[in-house]
Amino acid sequence: MAQQQSRSILAMIFRNFINSLKPRQVSGDLKGTDYFGNKYFEIPANPSVGKRRASRWFEPQEKENFQQEMPAEWEAWLRHRRTEPPTQEEVERNYALMQMKKAKAIEIDKKGGVPAPITKGMETFPKRPDMELTPGQEMKQQ
Repeated sequence: MAQQQSRSILAMIFRNFINSLKPRQVSGDLKGTDYFGNKYFEIPANPSVGKRRASRWFEPQEKENFQQEMPAEWEAWLRHRRTEPPTQEEVERNYALMQMKKAKAIEIDKKGGVPAPITKGMETFPKRPDMELTPGQEMKQQ
């Protein structure tokens, strides 16, 4: 009986060795693209072969440039912080919000963009002349 068990172990080791030499699946399911032109892929988890986590990667638009920008939603999906890939509507909505914030930042820079100077008093909390100390109560000029 011990002899049969050792044969099965040797057979299992030999089978695993042969399977390790076979080519693996390197093309996954296309899950989506972003506005930069990156493509996102996934090979689902397969617990029957010991793979408990899905493999995720992206192909950049410029093939050798892996340092280019990517939306935060897709990066979260790649790093397994979210289970489902982002929808096109979600990415577009966040992109529009990002563009609006950039436009407002440029507008603030054109106006001067310099915050009011901080005056230090007895307390450690900074005071600014254009800010209220408490909501609805204006700061008295000194």
